[in-house]
Amino acid sequence: MDFSLSEEQHAIFNMAQAFGTDRIAPNARTWETDGNIPKDLWREVGELGFGGLNVSEAAGGAGLGRLDATLVFEALSQSCASVAAFLSIHNMCARMIDSFGSDEIKARVLPKAIAMDMILSYCLTEPGSGSDAAALKTKATKTNSGWQLTGTKAFISGGGYSDAYIVMARSGDDTPAGVSAYLVEDGAPGLSFGGLEDKMGWRSQPTRQVQLDNCDIAAENILGAEGEGFKYAMTGLDGGRLNITACSIGAAQSAMNMTLAYMSDRTAFGKPLDQFQALQFKLADCEIELEAARSFLRHAAWALDNGQADATKRCAMAKAFGTEVASRVADTCLQLHGGYGYLADYGIEKIVRDLRVHRILEGTSEIMRVIVARQMLAAK
Repeated sequence: MDFSLSEEQHAIFNMAQAFGTDRIAPNARTWETDGNIPKDLWREVGELGFGGLNVSEAAGGAGLGRLDATLVFEALSQSCASVAAFLSIHNMCARMIDSFGSDEIKARVLPKAIAMDMILSYCLTEPGSGSDAAALKTKATKTNSGWQLTGTKAFISGGGYSDAYIVMARSGDDTPAGVSAYLVEDGAPGLSFGGLEDKMGWRSQPTRQVQLDNCDIAAENILGAEGEGFKYAMTGLDGGRLNITACSIGAAQSAMNMTLAYMSDRTAFGKPLDQFQALQFKLADCEIELEAARSFLRHAAWALDNGQADATKRCAMAKAFGTEVASRVADTCLQLHGGYGYLADYGIEKIVRDLRVHRILEGTSEIMRVIVARQMLAAK
């Protein structure tokens, strides 16, 4: 079994890392303060081919596998997890359109999405349904001209910022089979947004409620078959969980790199911090856990790429383990910086704040354990 990356995979990682170092890292703190990522950045990202990482080559995308895509997000997150995670959401939506959309909707949307002239957001969560996603209340009703959507989506990254939204809404009964997926484009009648959420982390991403008040969309804006939306949503989340785990690992690696440099320069009691064995043990523990998380992630990505029967379980395990490890590593790095770790100038506290939400979105750590346990019990 060969665990090494290919030359092409190393090139993908290095290209993303270089772009992040040049274009994202120097601006990340300013964008966080502004609460906004300049849209010009996304066009540059699109020029690299990162706007359609998992979109098929036939549709104009990069056609990368899940493992290759995680390398991009791990590399970019070394510069800013918030920016990288936002790109992950866009890519998840683009992949869903490529996989389930009609020829008409793919031809109309994907070229712009791949170039990142059209930024996509994902709307599943509602004020009253988070982990219990199948309990969503947003209603979709057929009209003479198409569909009319009514309801509210919560915690939407890119709300009021993105150009189109993939919205899960109930077109049928109260079961998961009653949920369909729709593309709602900015400017649609009845589409509006709540106020800007004041968040702990991911502050460069504008997050708002997406409000649909008798929102009219064309008949062709249904994504795939009616009643299949929940299945599409869950399929999309397998890849999304891998990407968010990659974002966690990349950001934690950045914290480690900064901490190693700091401990080499900082002295106490007459010698550099990295010469104290007790602190060396902390560094070693971080390295062990982070490398384990990275291996776990890449195995899960391989399983998803190869259609393994247990891929969903592996994605859930990788996310639960990887996001929790990354948070522990970042917190340890802050501790090793002492008081300086608490200051924004050193960059560690931002990583700690950004990573906290990774254990909540794309399925909480608790829901990941539910998925794992259910599959274990079903297989016994």
